[in-house]
Formats: sequence, C-alpha cells, structure tokens
Amino acid sequence: MGAMKKPKKKAPARKKAKTAPAKSAKKNEIGRPYGDRVLVRPGKPEEMTSFGLIIPESAKEKPEQGTVVAVGAGRRDERGTLMPLMVKPGDRIMFSKYGYDEVTINGVDYYLIREESITYVF
Repeated sequence: MGAMKKPKKKAPARKKAKTAPAKSAKKNEIGRPYGDRVLVRPGKPEEMTSFGLIIPESAKEKPEQGTVVAVGAGRRDERGTLMPLMVKPGDRIMFSKYGYDEVTINGVDYYLIREESITYVF
C-alpha cells in the first residue's frame, strides 16, 4: 500500500493593510483662508432703485455685503497667542467698499476680506 499524502494546509489569508484613501481635491472643497482672512460669497447687486428704475448692468456697483463661506484660523497678537475670528461660515456681513480682493475658486467668484474690513454682522 502506498503512503497516504497529507493534504496541504492552506496558509492563512493575509489581511490587506488598510491604507488611507488618496486625498484628492473635491470640487466642493474650497480650502481655508490664511490668517485673519474671510472668504465671502458676494450678495447680488441691486437690480432696481427704490423709485422703480431699473439699473443697467454697466452702472451697477459691486455689493458691499455677502455671506461668509470660510474663515482662517485667526491672527496672532504680540505674545504669539492665536486670536480666533469673530465671524463663522454662514454669517451675513457688511464690509468696507475697497477692503477686499476678488478671487475665483472652482469657477465661482468670491471676495477675500481681512477681519478688520468687516463693518457689520447681520
């Protein structure tokens, strides 16, 4: 009689190491402003005067108010202590007429404003 061969035992399956998914820039993700800056979605310019006159596109002034979309971490005082911003995403604000930079992120126009240029929070 022949010697019986023992069946080979299967090696235990190795568990695949979990790796973090690759970080990719999402279209919705816009990042975060640096320091004491605030990213604002501007309000729509006035279409009509209080008298009922329609304002032509060329005469419309840029709005001086908008909605906060993202805020920076804050600014540091003389001692190096981080002072967080007073506004948060979702706040409606009013700001000085010439106190902002226009930026376009993912095809959308925003204003980048320093906290000191904010004059009013609704």
